[in-house]
Amino acid sequence: MIWHLIAAVFAGLGAAGIGLILRLASGKRLPRWIIPAFGGLGMLGYQIYTEYTWFEHKQQQLPESAEVVSVEKGQMFWRPWTFAFPMTTAFTVVDHDNLAVSRGDDGRLVEFILYRFEKEYVDQVSHQAYLMNCATREMLPLEGESRTPLTEQMRRVEAESPLYRVLCTEG
Repeated sequence: MIWHLIAAVFAGLGAAGIGLILRLASGKRLPRWIIPAFGGLGMLGYQIYTEYTWFEHKQQQLPESAEVVSVEKGQMFWRPWTFAFPMTTAFTVVDHDNLAVSRGDDGRLVEFILYRFEKEYVDQVSHQAYLMNCATREMLPLEGESRTPLTEQMRRVEAESPLYRVLCTEG
């Protein structure tokens, strides 16, 4: 977080320097407020850039075996540009190296961990173990070290969903 603050300050200083050069190049015909205005726009531009590249940055930090299965985009009223260009606020990942595939009476069963990354003041990462029955498309969370199934939270997954395709497509 401190590095983003330092980078924003330097972006503001650089943009203010451009404003100063423009003012001097115009023979001081441009108003004096152009310098702090450029500085503010530089810091705002850096902040917008880091917010919109957060998803790509986090994806680069994931291992090769991780695959993104859902992405959430959102708008915020204090960031009015997000209404025209929604920004990624969260995404969900499945790691192929942590899949436990077995054959049950109903067919293929996949035990996996679903990781959820959320963009907040400090990035949040949560994980939950699940069991997917590929034949019935039923998914239920597993609790604790004993991996006890929570049958009351079972839900059906759509056949077109990326999560189902990643887990249940053999090959």
